[in-house]
Amino acid sequence: MGEKEKNKKNKKQKHQHPNDQTTKPTSASASSSSDNISFKPSSEVKGLKFGGQFIVKSFTIRRARPLELLKILSYPPAVVTKTNNNNNNKTPFASTTSYLPTNFTILAHHAWHTLTLGLGTKKSKVVLFVFESESMKQAVDRIWPPEIPLGEVNKKLIRGFTGFEMARFKFRKGCITFYVYAVRRQGNMGFACADDLRTILQSVVALNDFLDHTAMLAMPNQRSISYCTPQVAMAAH
Repeated sequence: MGEKEKNKKNKKQKHQHPNDQTTKPTSASASSSSDNISFKPSSEVKGLKFGGQFIVKSFTIRRARPLELLKILSYPPAVVTKTNNNNNNKTPFASTTSYLPTNFTILAHHAWHTLTLGLGTKKSKVVLFVFESESMKQAVDRIWPPEIPLGEVNKKLIRGFTGFEMARFKFRKGCITFYVYAVRRQGNMGFACADDLRTILQSVVALNDFLDHTAMLAMPNQRSISYCTPQVAMAAH
């Protein structure tokens, strides 16, 4: 019996991807993950997961504006100011493209949850792509759609992105699941925007669970996700 239990344990450890953070990681583990990124060809990297909730694939996400990304990460103004001063007023996370749930998706999740008497998921997905350069991000933004159904993300934005490698990170934060993808050209070594990736991972890890994301409908002036200082508790936390 002891050997069987040991074999089962080894099997579980073997199949756990180093970038998959489905438990509650620490800031230190996020920093370590960003330093030891496991890249795969885009055709092989894991995509978004839906379980049995196939209707969710028709729900849409939209490209977020820079300030919206800062707000959902609770990135404080002091850090923004410091970053701007040190980089000639450069926008924070200029290498990152992010997609947030549309208003339709947020309302549809709640309607689906109600119609199914609580069986339908209320969890939304936030998808972030951290590119190895700002020029790559700008080029991709010109060809990627500003809005896309969740069910097409894997096909069009991930596996259909030929000639590139990606590293996937997943974090569950209450009613929001964060998917973070680091993107580089196939064959390149290292990751030029590792600092952006590390800061984003640490910011996501530092977030407490979101209890209700309906306030995201009021973006960018909502109350649940805000620039609150550490001394003031955020309503979403």
